Amino acid sequence: QVQLVESGGGLVQAGDSLRLSCTASGRTFGAFNMAWFRQSPGKERQFVAAIGASSGNAMYQDTVRGRFFISIDNAKNTMYLQMNTLRIEDTAVYYCAARYGGFVVRTESSYPTWGQGTQVTVSS
Repeated sequence: QVQLVESGGGLVQAGDSLRLSCTASGRTFGAFNMAWFRQSPGKERQFVAAIGASSGNAMYQDTVRGRFFISIDNAKNTMYLQMNTLRIEDTAVYYCAARYGGFVVRTESSYPTWGQGTQVTVSS
């Protein structure tokens, strides 16, 4: 069983950058597919980005494509989300998620393992 812990959230101004980290314990990422989701108050949890730990294949939500970059350091068992040109609408709790095997997907229900979340707040 893998356990996930997110970190790196904080308060920034629009246009700033921030890097989130997700560190795994219990298992190495190996053949896992990893993803970032986010949720704002009153809104559904939203897919942000996903990556295959072994393949390196990645996909992004349309509103973050070109601004956010997902990556994995397998030696450190850590996944990152580099967030650039942050917008007010990026404000949310960001969650790290994992599933074993299969393909890189965007569907929330496909990820059985979740971290506790880290708050990102973007001000004007």
